Amino acid sequence: MDRALALIVDDEPDIRELLELTLGRMDIDTRSAADLAEARALLARHPFRLCLTDMRLPDGDGLDLVRHIQERCPEVPVAVITAFGSMESAVQALKAGAFDFVSKPVDLQGLRSLVTSALKLRRTYPEVDRRSRRTLLGDSQAMQEIRSTINKLARSQAPVYIAGESGTGKELVARLIHDKGPRADRPFLAVNCGAIPADLMESEFFGHVKGSFTGAVADKQGLFQAASGGTLFLDEVAELPLHMQVKLLRAIQEKAVRPVGAQREVPIDVRVLSATHKDLAALVQEGGFRQDLYYRINVIELRVPPLRERRDDIPLLADAVLARLAAGGPAVTLAPDALEALCAYDFPGNVRELENILERSMTLCEDHLIRRADLHLPATAAAAADPPRPTGDVPLEDYLDTVERDAIVHALERTRYNKTAAARLLGITFRALRYRLKKLGLE
Repeated sequence: MDRALALIVDDEPDIRELLELTLGRMDIDTRSAADLAEARALLARHPFRLCLTDMRLPDGDGLDLVRHIQERCPEVPVAVITAFGSMESAVQALKAGAFDFVSKPVDLQGLRSLVTSALKLRRTYPEVDRRSRRTLLGDSQAMQEIRSTINKLARSQAPVYIAGESGTGKELVARLIHDKGPRADRPFLAVNCGAIPADLMESEFFGHVKGSFTGAVADKQGLFQAASGGTLFLDEVAELPLHMQVKLLRAIQEKAVRPVGAQREVPIDVRVLSATHKDLAALVQEGGFRQDLYYRINVIELRVPPLRERRDDIPLLADAVLARLAAGGPAVTLAPDALEALCAYDFPGNVRELENILERSMTLCEDHLIRRADLHLPATAAAAADPPRPTGDVPLEDYLDTVERDAIVHALERTRYNKTAAARLLGITFRALRYRLKKLGLE
């Protein structure tokens, strides 16, 4: 096979030499440039598989080169070299499309790991792309856009924050980002941050050494070490207590963790994906989530739409769920009136609720045909959508307050009194909902 060719861009000869030697020992040929102009000229002449560029260059900065490569040869992954402690520059580069970043002084072990992952991109990406359509179902415009975004995110190492209501499939999206990328052959670990007791959280994430606390009878590997080379998915990240948010921030920034009771930090090579059904931006404003951590995990945000925003996908999803539930048995179908009812329902529990409704209906139906009555759907907002018209005896302002109160109460009931989710359901901000609750005496 032909040796891979990498482009090195740095105005410091010592750094260029160090990178050339390191990549040469990995059987990678290199071409070097001292500035942007020379780099662009080399890119026009050679089919590079990878680019390493410094952020500060005599005639511009690394971001300019990242954008140039994104426009001219987007299949070439770019890693930027940033000064120690300049995390803001790294975040900017990741948002611009960089594959990953390396901090000075360059850690050679981390660099080799990064290069290995980058070179895997071209051979893993197309194969896995063909699988995704059968995994993330839906032909709606929203789902087509999500699949396209997943393709792009899989080619990066940037932290991704997956936003969406409960039951929309956030973990499935995270798994696809992992499976379609260069880390696919390494572990994917999903952890529900709300399910770990606060006093065990540090040990679970970072591990501990024998004797570090009562009950620590042996060294234990933490989640970050167990996911080495792969992906760690932090579900319900909003449930992390503030003291753990500080430690998580450091782990992401320094790419290292310190096990409980250990004297030294341990380097880690993990891509962090996170998700929550809560409104993280609102939590930041309220002081419940650290702003600096929010910006680190939310380098790129991917919103998974609720099922009510992609009703065209309900027939396809229902067929797939019924086929899976009936595996090995007689096929079960939906009567036209049942399908019509499902397509008109709002699904506050999203795809998970659809699965539960169909599983229950299969048990209740007769002749392997699910009818509308078998669904037992909860009462919808039909009554609230068509309130009685005001009469001359009721002032308009009082009537509007009544309509508004009914809509808010209905949204709160559907979201089990989760104000953030209710505000999203109503299409207003969390702050606007709080104002209306106070105004209407519903607090």
